[in-house]
Amino acid sequence: MSALVKQSFKVDVRGMTAIVTGASSGIGLELARHLAAGGANLILVARRRDRLEALSQELSAAYSVTADVLDLDLGQTGAATRLFEQTEGRGRVVDILINNAGFGIQSPFLEIPWERTAQQLSLNIVSLTESCHRFGKAMAARGRGFIMNVASIGAYLPTPQYATYAAGKSYVRNFSEAFAFEVASSGVVVSCLCPGPTETEFTDVAGHSMEPWQQKFFMKADECARIGLDALFAKRPNVVAGWGNKAMMFGLRFLPRRATTWLGAKTMARKH
Repeated sequence: MSALVKQSFKVDVRGMTAIVTGASSGIGLELARHLAAGGANLILVARRRDRLEALSQELSAAYSVTADVLDLDLGQTGAATRLFEQTEGRGRVVDILINNAGFGIQSPFLEIPWERTAQQLSLNIVSLTESCHRFGKAMAARGRGFIMNVASIGAYLPTPQYATYAAGKSYVRNFSEAFAFEVASSGVVVSCLCPGPTETEFTDVAGHSMEPWQQKFFMKADECARIGLDALFAKRPNVVAGWGNKAMMFGLRFLPRRATTWLGAKTMARKH
């Protein structure tokens, strides 16, 4: 995304404050850029402080917004509580919460050290859910607010060698849609973004080797981010990023469960 292109959404975000987790790279970074381009002030959250500070300087200079940095590992016990205490707990009203932080591991379930799987579940599920509860409650009390939870098209099918990751994203999708229904009358909007293959660091972290021809079909992270924000401000409870991904997820409805598991294995398992 061009650093000087202003953004507009169905909701005027100028002067609002947005938390973006996992903001140091990929979709999170682009979400922060789009929100800043729309005039929102940012609270950037991730583990890599140096990257967050570089992004903060970029956004502040380009859009004259504030972009504060919080280096938190949201996979650690109590991190979501600390995030709330350091923002809303100190009187900093958060209008937009983007729960983007997460990671996957490509490997058979029994071959992954339990500690690593527990860290993944803590970040992808527990921290996200606690953040929704704490910030959602504050938003509902004010009668306004926006929450985006980032899932994956993995939410739509069981995926061998990404067993807990895909299951966790299914949780995020189902939880987000139910939560959106519950809080709709309170003025709080909840939306779930389900990206497909996207140009991020996901496969590197997951240990997933992709062929060059496969990478040609990856969506740009800034395009995915824009789709997610447009859906959030249009009050859509769930969106799959990209028409190709939408068509594939629609097609899964006509397959038996055994076939979807086989398909998940064929497309996402490590090649030997």
